[in-house]
Amino acid sequence: MSAASAFAAVLVILGALLAFLGSLGLLRMRTFYERIHPPTMGTTLGTGLILAASMIHFTALEGRPVVHEILLGGLMTFTTPVTYMLLVRAARRREHHADDGSDD
Repeated sequence: MSAASAFAAVLVILGALLAFLGSLGLLRMRTFYERIHPPTMGTTLGTGLILAASMIHFTALEGRPVVHEILLGGLMTFTTPVTYMLLVRAARRREHHADDGSDD
């Protein structure tokens, strides 16, 4: 096993651990708003580490720079927070309508 593969393996394990900790945070928190934060952080950072590991591994394997994971990382960085913000807005709107007693 090469040094690059070993380093990539460590990054994959750390990324998976962070994603797992984000999932545990989702289970442990009581309210919807508390549950939003841990998965966002775990997903974003965990995915970043796994993508970095993929770049390192395949760059060493193929002998040329493999950087298409940067596109995936950029998409994850932008779409994950936007998705969670939309979920929070929908939850706030739902609570607001429940307090008003309106059906709309």
